[in-house]
Amino acid sequence: MIKKLAILGSTGSIGKQALEVVESNPDFFSVEVLTANNNEELLINQAIKYQPDMVVIANESKYKTVKDALSSYPVKVFAGISAISQVASMAKIDMVLSALVGFSGLQPTLAALQAGIPVALANKETLVVAGDLIIELALANKTPIIPVDSEHSAIFQVLQGELNNPVEKIILTASGGPFRGKDLKFLETVTPQQAMNHPIWNMGAKVTIDSASLMNKGLEAIEAKWLFNLLPSQIEIVVHPQSIIHSLVQFADGSLKAQMGLPDMRLPIQYALGYPIRLKNSFPRFSFTDYPNLSFEQVDTSVFKNVQLAFEAMKKGGNIPCVLNAANEIAVDAFLNGKIKFTEMSNIIENTINKAFFISKPDFNDYFETDKNARETAIKMIK
Repeated sequence: MIKKLAILGSTGSIGKQALEVVESNPDFFSVEVLTANNNEELLINQAIKYQPDMVVIANESKYKTVKDALSSYPVKVFAGISAISQVASMAKIDMVLSALVGFSGLQPTLAALQAGIPVALANKETLVVAGDLIIELALANKTPIIPVDSEHSAIFQVLQGELNNPVEKIILTASGGPFRGKDLKFLETVTPQQAMNHPIWNMGAKVTIDSASLMNKGLEAIEAKWLFNLLPSQIEIVVHPQSIIHSLVQFADGSLKAQMGLPDMRLPIQYALGYPIRLKNSFPRFSFTDYPNLSFEQVDTSVFKNVQLAFEAMKKGGNIPCVLNAANEIAVDAFLNGKIKFTEMSNIIENTINKAFFISKPDFNDYFETDKNARETAIKMIK
């Protein structure tokens, strides 16, 4: 049977690569829904090429442009953020790929899980913000969440067939980003252009800055806690510049299992969309002769403070990871727009957490109020 997909965030890096996977596997996948935030031109082109049942443009001011462009095609057009959640819960969808950026991924993911639709999750912030609600809902509805991030996909793959074997810890690998080995003095002067120049991965702006500051690893640690039911003490991060080992699991007997491959996001995307089947592809293959040396380093948290902040937020729990995420989104946007220095992002995040009202067991509304208040607090700190 052909799996009918809703690709939320189809104009972003993950969404575009997911469509490459779909195009290479026409006997396995069809596109039913495509959504975008602002990039109406690419959304229109994708809709014409893939002929989904419907598209959603979140920015309502661009609805007419998309509607007019697709008027001669059998594609329904909707607009607004709420419409994304509505299409994510449609009965005709077999899987939702959540490739939205930041907090915006929360509601559509909840909507899909409430409808019992499996989710391929590329939006780590959803679990960072409200992991307890997401996992509780997924378990209650017996609806799978398949991770798409390369690190979490690696852990997920390694754990296949290991259901009854206790995990001692997991090790998430990090490339180290463009500023690996640099000190705080150097980071004081880096520009957004420098931070966007990732040595390994080609990603969207927000994720690339998170990778440069290593906040990406902090968010991934929180995501891993929820996905794999771990304690913070069971999560370790190591820098692995070659990005060949995507992550490892250490079991109770001390054995380590790793998932390896070339750094190509199409691999974990295809694995998630096709799970439990490993589909054939023509992607480049790894050769040990091309990588005779694989190296590993400790994370310098005195320079990359975001990792420490994320672990502290994870340990405190409640609504604090939500505060961390909201403050980070504001700080990244401010840095990209030249309003603050690279090193000021961590200060804004830390100060926002310190000013936040702690809620030990937040509900759905608490998370939205926390996100709103944290953003307002962070904005006030930006000159």
